[in-house]
Amino acid sequence: MLQWVAQIVSAALVVAFLVFFVRNVLRAAQVRGLSLSFDFMSQAAGFDLPESPISYTPADSFGRAFLAGLLNTAKVAVVGVVLATIVGTMAALARLSSNWLVARLASVYIESIRNVPLLVQLFFWYFAVYQQLPPVRESIVWPGPIYLSQRGLYTVAPVPTANLLTWLGFVAAGLILAVAAHVVLMRRQMRTGQDTHYALISFLLLVALPAAGWFLVGDPPLLTDEPVLGKFNFTGGLRLTPEFAALLTGLVVYTGAFTAEVVRAGIMAVSRGQFDAARALGLSSGQTLRLVVMPQALRVIIPPLISQYLNLTKNSSLAVAIGYPDVFFVGRTVINQAGRAVPVFAMVMAVYLVASLATSALMNVVNKRIQLVER
Repeated sequence: MLQWVAQIVSAALVVAFLVFFVRNVLRAAQVRGLSLSFDFMSQAAGFDLPESPISYTPADSFGRAFLAGLLNTAKVAVVGVVLATIVGTMAALARLSSNWLVARLASVYIESIRNVPLLVQLFFWYFAVYQQLPPVRESIVWPGPIYLSQRGLYTVAPVPTANLLTWLGFVAAGLILAVAAHVVLMRRQMRTGQDTHYALISFLLLVALPAAGWFLVGDPPLLTDEPVLGKFNFTGGLRLTPEFAALLTGLVVYTGAFTAEVVRAGIMAVSRGQFDAARALGLSSGQTLRLVVMPQALRVIIPPLISQYLNLTKNSSLAVAIGYPDVFFVGRTVINQAGRAVPVFAMVMAVYLVASLATSALMNVVNKRIQLVER
């Protein structure tokens, strides 16, 4: 009974504090003549963005500018999470390597990167690396073609045609059949002990159906748009700005160092007997890692890995220091133009909150699926 009373009193105190806080904010805003409405979002923004994944001009609304910043944040966060996971896993395996030189190099990378502030690293990548590239007319040319200069990276851009959706149907069919074949053949191999070549067959299905669909749909589903050097810069093609490249590199290198320690701890948490048993069965080092160690290590890796993904998303707000127009950069500009600090900051905080909660929910689903079920 006392526990119920304590919980009710605690809940009442929390609600009372929230009501008190909100009422004071509203009263202070009213006294100072500050509007808390979002009606300004439909007004013309009046400022340009150096990079936007959607069409945007200064004549567009504040809402569209905010959407462009949101998409820029999502772009760097999603790509950063994928690359940081790859870099961190490779660094963890390198640190556990029996090769002395490889293990020491990985240790130097992890320990040095983790102890240097991310903001300092972003400045290094932007000013000391990407801003020191040659000018446009002296661009570094790589196969592709890929042109690298102070203006960023320019490469061939895919241009969809009317047959793209039809071809994507072949891609989806190939993916579904590849997954089904992988599951069925792997279970058959585990049941019978006979090699079913499930990996090779799945890969062939994944490649063969999209390749066949490319020719069966008639005209190519994708065309290419190559960058062409003009009077002052390249036109056409796909461009990655120096700001995006510096931010992505900094986030991946920094988060990858922390991810490496998470992965290493998960692998070391697996009992040594599991390694010995896998070798006794004749499994190679790669098979041991893929089939025995990692499935067990993931149960330890996933929970702390969620925190690293959340940190990467929130750390992307440091993009304002190097001029990448993420949601925080755009929000600050909107405040300067519209003078609505409270609504804009509320929107920015809501964006990061929703992104964090969505990432946590998704990773928690993965975590529950790989956890051991006790009976």
